[in-house]
Amino acid sequence: MFNKLDNFVNFHQQALNVREQRQNILSANIANSDTPNYQARDIDFNAELNKALKQQTSINNLQLNITSNRHMQTSIPVAINQNLLYRIPYQVAADGNTVEMDQERTAFIDNSIHYQSNLTFLGEQFKNVMSVLQQG
Repeated sequence: MFNKLDNFVNFHQQALNVREQRQNILSANIANSDTPNYQARDIDFNAELNKALKQQTSINNLQLNITSNRHMQTSIPVAINQNLLYRIPYQVAADGNTVEMDQERTAFIDNSIHYQSNLTFLGEQFKNVMSVLQQG
């Protein structure tokens, strides 16, 4: 049961990390909407999540050396190494800026909703575990 919970939490942890990185990229696009020659960027969320999960799996095989009963086993944090992509604009501005505010706002809100969904799923899963533990 705990292995299943660990996998569930790990998946959502990685998804939240990638969504946070994407939110920062989208925020930079919005902030630079009036910057001449600024090129809007984004990431492929699915590709980055798969890469983060594979990287996490390979890191999970590493163990820290525990030399005392009081030491706690910890995991090594995974850094997200994203490949930034240029967003292809529908219409480039006269100053060379490729940020299209409607598209950026939509992507920003969509990413925010998915981020909140991941948090909700995690919260509900922990509530279920707590309920089971309190009944047992």
